[in-house]
Amino acid sequence: MMRSLRDRFFPEEEEAAGRAPAVAPPSLAVAASIVAMGYLGSRLLGLLRTVAIAHQFGTSPNLDAYFVAFRIPDLVFQLLAGATLGSAFIPTFARVVAGRGDREAWRLASSVLNLVLLATLVVALLGLLLAPLLVPLTAPGLGDETGQHAQLTSLAVDLTRIMLLSPVLFAISGMFMGILNARHHFLAPALAPMFYNAAIIVAALVSHDVRALAFAVVIGAFLHLLVQVPALRLVGMRWEPIGEWRDKAVREVGRLMAPRVLGLAAFQFNFLIATFFASLVSTGAISAVNYAWLIVMTPLGLFGMAISTAVFPRLAEQAAREEGDLREMVTKSLRLILYLTIPASVGIMILAKPLVAFLLRSGAFGGSSTDLVVSALVFYAVALFAHSGIEILSRGFYAVSDTRTPVTFAVMSMIINLVLSLILVWPFGVGGLAVSLSIATIIEFTMLVRTLDRRLGGLDTQRTVTSVATMILATVLMAEAIALWLALLRLAGLLQLDRKPEAALAVLGGVAGGAAVYFYTTRLLGSAEARTVMERLPMPPRMRAFVGR
Repeated sequence: MMRSLRDRFFPEEEEAAGRAPAVAPPSLAVAASIVAMGYLGSRLLGLLRTVAIAHQFGTSPNLDAYFVAFRIPDLVFQLLAGATLGSAFIPTFARVVAGRGDREAWRLASSVLNLVLLATLVVALLGLLLAPLLVPLTAPGLGDETGQHAQLTSLAVDLTRIMLLSPVLFAISGMFMGILNARHHFLAPALAPMFYNAAIIVAALVSHDVRALAFAVVIGAFLHLLVQVPALRLVGMRWEPIGEWRDKAVREVGRLMAPRVLGLAAFQFNFLIATFFASLVSTGAISAVNYAWLIVMTPLGLFGMAISTAVFPRLAEQAAREEGDLREMVTKSLRLILYLTIPASVGIMILAKPLVAFLLRSGAFGGSSTDLVVSALVFYAVALFAHSGIEILSRGFYAVSDTRTPVTFAVMSMIINLVLSLILVWPFGVGGLAVSLSIATIIEFTMLVRTLDRRLGGLDTQRTVTSVATMILATVLMAEAIALWLALLRLAGLLQLDRKPEAALAVLGGVAGGAAVYFYTTRLLGSAEARTVMERLPMPPRMRAFVGR
């Protein structure tokens, strides 16, 4: 019975003994759909998590302490497990499967998992001991405006120590995700973040103490790990208590991982820069930039990360076996990501105020908090397309085992962000911090495009430029439609944003109308990406026929 179920739902999995799969791996469309649905669920729960936290804590000083405390544990995870997962492990695993078979691939997975876990434990313990020194450096102005600096810094240290258990759990869970993605199994990794978000939502709903949020982060990380264990059995993983650091494949993972650590460090330092300067702006500024970023993360995760995650194992296999058109897959994926994120970027900018009011304004989250978040959200949204495009462009380099190039550009972007933040934070506050990161990210995106275009012998430049021009024209018409909708609501006296129903009407009407104008405009202009979206969206045949007219 179990065999028949596995063959039906996961026909691409191979047995550890080396049996060839009975059928080919799932199509890219199926993989992307699974990942997209998982990201959709995760992002929706992520929004609910943000809503629940905003209702309970607003932009309070205690919540600032929580967001400050989150930085060090997140940094520990990203620099170790995060660096291993994408750029280093999956391409190496694909090459070992192709050249040495499944048995050696599972030994590689065991060694890398064990070594990453050990390294994360050591760094987490160091973080536990050094938290009283590191946390004040992260946010030197925390609580100064209210005279609570010592109290809030002490709270942030306590929260940091609680949450330092989460990167240890995520080190295991992150490797599980890498293994499953490498075997073209996307369902369990897509579900795992939902359990993580759900744990934090429950904590925010039942407690007024930010310590409950910190404990929920740890519980959520454990659930993130646990939900993937059954899927590992389905793909035939065999864990061994080994750490063969001298093995050629393991050392290859380490070689690829080293520059990626620097790249992720640069990306994480962007958040540390924002936290550092926001702590000097005003009480609630740290929470505001985090809320704004969490909102931008919804389309970023749903479009940029989902598509890139689904595509990457196939890119790695094509590079390992030197088959298929790597350039074509990267180009098509990039155009699809831009098709979805360029209008999303503009839509968020126009609807920023009603969007924040609709999602967050209730309970402890009032009008002043709304204005603070909007000032950051508008400028973070400017670079949504660039953040999303970087996801697939970086993976194009990783697939050919080049981690140095994207890392170099990430470090350059971080330096640009730091310089601009120093210049813009004083006159423009949190808005200046958001502008700084957006400018740096767009520059990084541009450098990646130009370099990968040369590396792969061209990214179908003429077709890409034509597609992007179509997207921009359709986005302009979309923006006009949304602006007209808001103007009509204002004339009718239905744009009082302190009222949830009116804020909801503004957002939902603007999104629905804007999306319809954008989609049908691109369809009329012959956009290949519009056809792809229509073909991939699940809908009844009659609705598909109507939409396709």
